Amino acid sequence: MGRSLSLSLPLHSILVALALLTVSPLKAEDAYRDYTWTVTYGTASPLGVPQQVILINGQFPGPRLDVITNENLLINVINKLDDPFLLTWNGIKQRKNSWQDGVLGTNCPIPPNSNFTYKFQTKDQIGTYTYFPSTIMHKAAGGFGGLNVYARSVIPVPYPKPAQDFTLLIGDWFKTNHKALQQYLDSGKSLPFPDGILINGQTHSTFSGDQGKTYMFRISNVGLSTSFNFRIEGHKMKLVEVEGSNVIQNTYDSLDVHAGQSLSILVTLDQPVKDYYIVASTRFTEQVLTAAAVLHYTNSQTPVSGPLPAGPTYEIQWSMEQARTLRWNLTANAARPNPQGSFHYGNITTTKTFVFANSAPLINGKQRYAVNRVSYINSDTPLKLADYFNIPGVFSMDSIQSVPSEGPAFLTTSVVPVSLHDFIEVVFQNKENAMQSWHLDGYDFWVVGYGSGQWTGDSRKAYNLHDALTRHTAQVYPNSWTAILVSLDNQGMWNMRSAIWERQYLGQQFYLRVFNPIHNLANEYDMPTNVLLCGKAVGRHT
Repeated sequence: MGRSLSLSLPLHSILVALALLTVSPLKAEDAYRDYTWTVTYGTASPLGVPQQVILINGQFPGPRLDVITNENLLINVINKLDDPFLLTWNGIKQRKNSWQDGVLGTNCPIPPNSNFTYKFQTKDQIGTYTYFPSTIMHKAAGGFGGLNVYARSVIPVPYPKPAQDFTLLIGDWFKTNHKALQQYLDSGKSLPFPDGILINGQTHSTFSGDQGKTYMFRISNVGLSTSFNFRIEGHKMKLVEVEGSNVIQNTYDSLDVHAGQSLSILVTLDQPVKDYYIVASTRFTEQVLTAAAVLHYTNSQTPVSGPLPAGPTYEIQWSMEQARTLRWNLTANAARPNPQGSFHYGNITTTKTFVFANSAPLINGKQRYAVNRVSYINSDTPLKLADYFNIPGVFSMDSIQSVPSEGPAFLTTSVVPVSLHDFIEVVFQNKENAMQSWHLDGYDFWVVGYGSGQWTGDSRKAYNLHDALTRHTAQVYPNSWTAILVSLDNQGMWNMRSAIWERQYLGQQFYLRVFNPIHNLANEYDMPTNVLLCGKAVGRHT
């Protein structure tokens, strides 16, 4: 037995030391970044025809945000449009802070000629993300941009630092004005097929680099509806990050990216000095739309020529097999010092299973979309405010059942109640002959399984309970299912929605109310002092 060490210190010295610890932070607060963004209409011709677009500080797409893990962002958004407006920060978890999520269930929209300052932290996150307008069909006019979160200098990154980063915002695009598109949907019709694909708001972009160097391409699908396949002529792509997960670094000739998704690849310029095509083309569409950009080797005198490199078109099984190869790098860090694999998600017992089936019913003679027969309608009062002020009659917590059932679809403002610290299994069942893409605000989740046909309990035997990656948006193939596991560690009101914007707009969404009845700042921040009030919350005291 070793002897215990005793210290003889005057009592007042101990008290002084404790007092100093109490008032002196052990480390400085994380940095703040201030932005002022003015949102206006402008005119651009991305597909060769002048059309109204949404600009942020005169830019289309909007300004790129390059930030570091844990930094605090103050973004003053000044709305100069003729509609109320919100931005949402796609994939930013808003830890304990659904007040800043920027969707109609959490925030009153910013009225015309008014402003609102978002304040949020990129807490414990790294990776490639985006922001975009969440209100009506504004996303069809622009207002979106890249949001890249870099690791702190003390956190090792599992690949050499690239010579440069390129952010590629890729998505389908309509020549039709966003208000006309909204009128299509409001009248009960579906959107027409898109007119083209844009890369960073253009049909012709060039990305330049030196032979022998390695570059990062941060790729996001900011479109309204279609998946795309991405490839670079003559070059292999090493996948390194997907929506905040550092992944097993497999190499690919091409990669599918579905609505709302983001990923990062490394590309080494190891080919002869000339120019090469960069291609994005739509997937699972009868007509294939294609956008081409150029990878330009410095000193190249040889422009691109010949046919574009071909990609897959409708091979669903090929895409599903590729999706299964995206796996967590268990030994790599993400934003925190501990390896990703130190959280053994596969050993945790689930507290509840939900099976959410999408459908495309007609309600009152109009096209709608639904989840377990419930088609969501927005309330004039944000659900978060109704919950905070105990305003009755704003939303329903018993409308969506935990499994699909037969019967007619109906309209309501649907909320699924769950408890803080639950660990849930969610199955997205797709019986339609159309791609789906599901997003959850406030979280990432483990995508543990993809399968064809009808999900059953036996489908769990094929789950990846070892190294499934975490991400915030998961695709569901036609007549197929996708299963995810979610650790509900972030209290708040969180939007679960189709990332296919027509479907979201016409009801394929709901909110998860992650709740703990004991008020505790360790679980959720107080309502911000600058909160906007609307609907039945007008006049309430904050």
